[in-house]
Amino acid sequence: MAKRKITRRRFVGGVGTGLAFTIVPRHVLGRGYRAPSDTLNIACIGVGGMGASDVKGVAKTENVYALCDVDDKQATQSFVAFPKAKRFRDFRVMLEREGKNIDAVTVSTPDHTHTVAGMMAMKMGKHTRIQKPLARTLWEVRQLEQAARRYKVATQMGNQGHAEEGTRQIREWVEAGAIGTVREIQLWTNRPIWPQAIERPLDEYYTPPWLDWDLWLGPAPARPYHPAYAPFKWRGWWDFGTGALGDIACHSMDASYWVLGLAYPGRIEPESTKLFSESAPACSRITYYFPAKGSRPEVKVVWRDGSLFPTRPKEVADPLAWPFDTSGQMWVGDDGKLVAGIYGEDPRLLDPARQAELTAHPPAQKYARTGRVYAEWIAACKGGPPAGSSFAEHAGPLTEMVLLGNLAVRTAQTLELNPQTGDIMNATIPEEYIKPQYRQGWSL
Repeated sequence: MAKRKITRRRFVGGVGTGLAFTIVPRHVLGRGYRAPSDTLNIACIGVGGMGASDVKGVAKTENVYALCDVDDKQATQSFVAFPKAKRFRDFRVMLEREGKNIDAVTVSTPDHTHTVAGMMAMKMGKHTRIQKPLARTLWEVRQLEQAARRYKVATQMGNQGHAEEGTRQIREWVEAGAIGTVREIQLWTNRPIWPQAIERPLDEYYTPPWLDWDLWLGPAPARPYHPAYAPFKWRGWWDFGTGALGDIACHSMDASYWVLGLAYPGRIEPESTKLFSESAPACSRITYYFPAKGSRPEVKVVWRDGSLFPTRPKEVADPLAWPFDTSGQMWVGDDGKLVAGIYGEDPRLLDPARQAELTAHPPAQKYARTGRVYAEWIAACKGGPPAGSSFAEHAGPLTEMVLLGNLAVRTAQTLELNPQTGDIMNATIPEEYIKPQYRQGWSL
């Protein structure tokens, strides 16, 4: 693609154990009604990249009725795999035209489009699944939480670890006292694996013919197309994404949020490399403090990105053996330490003898295993119990907790919060950080 420089003057700113639901014959419900046992017609919004995995995930048991993507090139894999599915570029057109034929919707777009797409689907009574993080801003997260309660549809966020074996094992082990009282959680990631900590590019590119740039922008402020944004590189730009924290923390913080009942923190202390007005910093360390709750004492959660790793624990003798992976989590208790992957996968105690004992004599299963993430949501769509990471009950509050960390980083100040409401008590946050102004033609 040809490019030319543009001057600053010219530039314009599964079904779990014991889970069951009744199979009702179609003739009992009457013509035009879909029995819970029937195949769902699913429309998928954003079908390239991670979206392609989501399409395949729901297609294992259901019918992919329609595919929608603003980028024909990115969507090619899904278009080829499902040639009978109807194709659209604008999800609004798809839902308006085909709404009567659609039962459920997946949203796997960049963060800035999650809310407008998810809200339209829920308002039309469609079961809705949205990739993590649930939304880009706190206000948008809360709108989705409220809509999920109002429209009573089956919802799920795409933090797949919540439906997996490892997260349930962690909870059962911790509750059985495998590492004693938990005081601290250490989290780390190699993200960002995309460019950030940069200024807005000023060179101008022609928009490639396979991309509808105006639709890609959606509700975000207008700006010229540039390959610095799409595909994939959008995560580091505040107008479109939520940086490394938003990308990974809904995975890696999920187990501790669920097991320890963390909710809102009382204080957040940020550290980072140089800040930029439009993109996330290259590296940050964010410390959340959660006040004591019930029988649980105060818990400190430390997030690190940019391949900044926590201190090697004494249980790991070889310096070259730490960290065990480029991304992960470590739970620190009074009687030991537990490590796992960012999705809660492969949990294990750092004390080999205690791990051997735990393996030989595991605690009783207290939490039902599901048919994994897509099956869990599909079962909910068909009348089963809600998905574990449903918007109002889990995904929304988890995402709020995560996004509060970005507010601390962006304003470069320690935030004191009301742990009951999440309200920031000691600082004024710019409104656009919390509630976006949508472009004309886009609304909830």
